[in-house]
Amino acid sequence: MGVPLQLKLAALLLWLNAAGVGLPCLQAIGNLLAGRDIPYVLGFPAYGRGPFEHYGIQTTVPLLVGFLVVCLLEGLAGWLVWHGKRRGAILALILVPAGAVYWWGFALPFGPIFAIARTFLIVQRWTSLI
Repeated sequence: MGVPLQLKLAALLLWLNAAGVGLPCLQAIGNLLAGRDIPYVLGFPAYGRGPFEHYGIQTTVPLLVGFLVVCLLEGLAGWLVWHGKRRGAILALILVPAGAVYWWGFALPFGPIFAIARTFLIVQRWTSLI
């Protein structure tokens, strides 16, 4: 018997978040390293002008690299969950608080939505994980 659909959907949500905010993060890092401002994506500032800056935390390369690491780990968790691995589900759950700090600080609206959905899907099929 294959991996349940719910786990495949959770993996897709992990990958979508990892790629959707991870890839633009590379551009933001490149911009900052070149002395430019953060990029705008679809008219919105990517990784800036959110609560972090409101509280005096400027968008820096180390801050963005930290977020990129979270995104890369979400991609890995997605791959593991896709293959029905419990360690991938555990990683996905561990990454929620780390991601939440960045979603809040950068005012990224989709991270929490995806996290709630993927967590629900993972918990729903927890006993199917190996």
